[in-house]
Amino acid sequence: MKRVGPGRFSLALALSVAVALAILCGLGVWQLQRRVWKEDILARIAALKDAPPEPAEVVLRRLPEGLSADYLRVELDCPNLESTPTLRLYALKEGQIGDRVIAACAVDASPYRSLLIDRGYLPEGKTPAPASPLTTPLLGVLRVGDKPGYFTPVRDTKTGRWYGRDVPAMAAALGAAAPAPIFLMLESPAPAGPPFPSPLPGEIPNRHLEYALTWFGLALALLAVYIAKLLRDRKA
Repeated sequence: MKRVGPGRFSLALALSVAVALAILCGLGVWQLQRRVWKEDILARIAALKDAPPEPAEVVLRRLPEGLSADYLRVELDCPNLESTPTLRLYALKEGQIGDRVIAACAVDASPYRSLLIDRGYLPEGKTPAPASPLTTPLLGVLRVGDKPGYFTPVRDTKTGRWYGRDVPAMAAALGAAAPAPIFLMLESPAPAGPPFPSPLPGEIPNRHLEYALTWFGLALALLAVYIAKLLRDRKA
């Protein structure tokens, strides 16, 4: 095998360094983009603290126009919520395995006729509190939710547990027609027992600038090592 001797330029090494630099810088740029995205989410959550609710059906009618409803607080009449069929979505809360209890509510928001309701977190082994008719409107936060990915486990047919927020499939399983492509994360009324509403995450870390600087720093370190090698080879 032919080797590159001292003082000779290696095209293969230069190309390898260029590819590595492109990857590292690309990851750094991606983290900066993620930082902007995360800051927008944090701003939406902060605005929710004092935001009055909008009628859910009015908001849902705006969805076909391409308007975002993610992180909007809404209210909705659904007196039979606690007596409607439910399904369970796998969830982790503070390291404890459990489920999110998902139900459906009828709406009059053409072209949508139903809205999936995330009633809250149910710890593993617990059963929902006894149902009772609701005398006040639901108050909650609309969320787009994470769609099932390539590696998302399929539904467990034995336990009935779901592992991804697949709106059309969940709505079909609940017998809900024409579902809106969004969830209502319930805030109130909160039942005396489980499931426990938890519409928003407690804390969302935003360390993307730190991650970006790490990737850019690695790129600079690689470039410095490569330049040092070129200088050493020229002197050899």
